[in-house]
This record gives sequence, C-alpha cells and structure tokens, in this order.
Amino acid sequence: MSFEVKGISDNHFHHLNQFFKNGFDGNELLEQSQQIQHPLVDGYSSEWYFDGIRMGYSDWHYKKPVALAWNYDIDVELVTFQANLKGSVLMGKDSANAVPLFNNLQHNLFYAGTGDVNEGVLKGDRLASSMFFIQFTKNAFLRLAADGNDTLNRFNEHVQNGRSAVLTPHNLYVNANMLSLIKSIVHCKYKNNLKKMFLLSKAIELLVLQAEAGSEALNPSYKYIRSSYDRERIMYAREYIMSHLDVPPSLTELSRIVGINEYKLKRGFKEMFSNTVFGYLADARLELAKNDLLENRQSIAEIAFALGYSSLQHFSYAFKKKFGMSPSKLRR
Repeated sequence: MSFEVKGISDNHFHHLNQFFKNGFDGNELLEQSQQIQHPLVDGYSSEWYFDGIRMGYSDWHYKKPVALAWNYDIDVELVTFQANLKGSVLMGKDSANAVPLFNNLQHNLFYAGTGDVNEGVLKGDRLASSMFFIQFTKNAFLRLAADGNDTLNRFNEHVQNGRSAVLTPHNLYVNANMLSLIKSIVHCKYKNNLKKMFLLSKAIELLVLQAEAGSEALNPSYKYIRSSYDRERIMYAREYIMSHLDVPPSLTELSRIVGINEYKLKRGFKEMFSNTVFGYLADARLELAKNDLLENRQSIAEIAFALGYSSLQHFSYAFKKKFGMSPSKLRR
C-alpha cells in the first residue's frame, strides 16, 4: 500500500503510488485527469508528473456530511507544498480523535523521509473540499530551491541532512497571488513541453511566495498586534474575506465575526498585510479576475458579477486603475 482513500478504487491512484515508490524522474510530462467515484462523494482530480515533481489538484463534493479515511506510506524522500483550499485535512485514526493538519485556506511546506506512514480523515466545509499540492523528490527540490532566503535555506539544511521539517511551525494562509497561480496551473491550456515549462515556472514562483510568507511569519515586527490571539484573529479575518469575495462583510460585521474591535482590526490588518481590509479585498478580487480573463472561460460581465462588483463600469474602472488596461484589452 502507498496511498488509499477508503471506498475508492486503487486504480485512481496508480501514478501517485508509482511516485511514492520511485519518485518518477522521467523527462516527459505525464498528465492524468479523472472523475473519482464514491457512494457519498463526487470527486475530480488532475495530476502532472515530470522531472521528479508531482503537481495535483482535487475537488470533492459531498452528498452529505462525511469524513473520508485516508492513509499512506512512502518509499522516497519528498518535499511537499500543500495548499488546502476548502475543507479540512486531519491526522489521526478517526474523526473523534484526529487533529487538524490543514484547515480552510492554509498552506505550508514540509519534508518527510522514507518510510513515513500517516493516516487521517478528509472533511468538507459546506459539503466541499479542495486542495492543491506540489511534491518534489529530495534532489529535485534542492536543485530548485538553492540559495533562497534565510527561512528557505534553514529548511533546505534539514532536507539535505534528512531531518523531517516544516517551513513554519504554524500553517500560513493562502493569499490572492497564490490563488491566482494555482488557478493558472489547474486551467493551463499549453501542451507538451511548453506546458511542462509553464508548470515548472509556476512551481518555482510558488516556492518564492512560500519562502517570503514564511520569512514574514517567522520575523514579525508589530506595534498594534500585541498577542498571539490578535495575530490569529487578523489571520482569520483575511481567511474569512478570501472565502467571501462575492459578498464581503462590512468592517463592523467582520470585527464581530473575528472577535476583535474595529480599531485593532483595521490597524492590525494594515500592519500585517501592508494594506487595508478593503484594499486587500479589492486586490484579491482583481487578481482573480485577471486570471479568469486570461483563461477566457467566462464573459467580462460574468466575472465581474461573480466577484461581487455592483456594475460592469465599476469593475472596468478598478481593473484599469490596477493593471493599466481595460478588461477587454487584456482579453484580446
């Protein structure tokens, strides 16, 4: 056994199990997209393998609240970047005793040696769960991540010496730039070697964002955020607005939801993210809109209204102000 989810055929994980056994160092890009059948869940996954790298995206929709049991063991040393987009991943034998590994909109980078064995459950948020991940063999990771910042270099030292490690002791939160990169990977329309080049470039870009986020988390210098509780609440405020881009709360509502007063919310958010709450919200919307426009999957009006803009004119004005061109010009 390498990887299995209870109730789902092992055939769905054939390439993954090969990767866990030998690392898949082939030069050619191997792709796999499939629908996953389960009595209580409809699932979809896409995976890409090349040069000791595995990228994957999965999206699960639950017919009723349920926890899917999973377990794995690996025979190769792997570094994993994981971004949990919806739902929760828990570690432990069952739902009652499992502890959270990743919650909604969290990410981290971790290294595990050979013989690593784990088990846990996958739970949906609003009857859905979704995740994106990149796994590197040890050699592939060290080749790509050499000479990063201090935070990444310390992590690399653990990898080189075969010591299990995580980039930061607490998970970080997925931001708009990461979401945009992930969407561009999942919906990439390039083929063959060009697609392989594109995926590799995005993997490196995500490592850069991860290293920078890790450095900021480990070396904070705050004036208004006085405690770990304040920091946790500000992080939750960002998670909440990222999950409600189409219908964001007012500042008063957000303050009540996260449990700190408006003054601390405004000052602390600006201190932590170098932007106001609604400035961050606006940037996140526009980054996602830009990616959707480049994907050419919806009309400009559909994109604007899906992200909560009250009018097409308002969206076009904001977009041009941020990117220097109108949405229609970008799409040409």
